[in-house]
Amino acid sequence: MGFMTEHFDGQDAWAAALRAHGRRVTKQRLAVLAAVERHPHSPAESILAAARAELPELTAQSVYVVLGDLTDLHMLRRFEPPHSPALYETRVDDNHHHAICISCGRVEDVDCAVGHAPCLTPHWDEKSKPMTIQIADVMYQGICQDCQQSQKQAFNPPLQINEK
Repeated sequence: MGFMTEHFDGQDAWAAALRAHGRRVTKQRLAVLAAVERHPHSPAESILAAARAELPELTAQSVYVVLGDLTDLHMLRRFEPPHSPALYETRVDDNHHHAICISCGRVEDVDCAVGHAPCLTPHWDEKSKPMTIQIADVMYQGICQDCQQSQKQAFNPPLQINEK
C-alpha cells in the first residue's frame, strides 16, 4: 500500500486493512481506530477515553502502541501542533493541512491548494544536500470565528441604560 493513498471507514474496512498489512484484527486496534474516526484531531489521552467506552479494560500503554503501529502503517496520521500533544486522524488519503485556533485549540482540515504532495518545494542553497521532498506539512494558526465573536463581545459589552 502506498503512502497516504487510502481512506478507511467502518470496522470491516479497518479489519481488511489490518489483514492486508499482515496485522491481526484485535479489539484493541478496532477500538482505537473507531475512537480516532469518531474524534479526529484528538490526542492519545482523549482517544484512550473514547476507546474505553467500547473496551473498558484498554490500557494507556496499549493505546500508545496501537497508535504508533497504525501511524507507521499509514492507517493513521499523526501531527504535532505547537504547544500541544500529538494529534491523530484517519484522513490519510490526501495531501491536506491543518488550521489551528490559537485561542481555543480547535483544529480544522484545510485542503491543499495544489492537491498533491509536496505542495511546496524548497529552494536549496549551494551548501545544502537536496532531498526528494515527499510531504510539505503546512500548519495554519489563527483565531476561529467562534473565538473572534467571543472576543468582540468581551471588548464591546452591551450598553446598560438606566432609566429613572
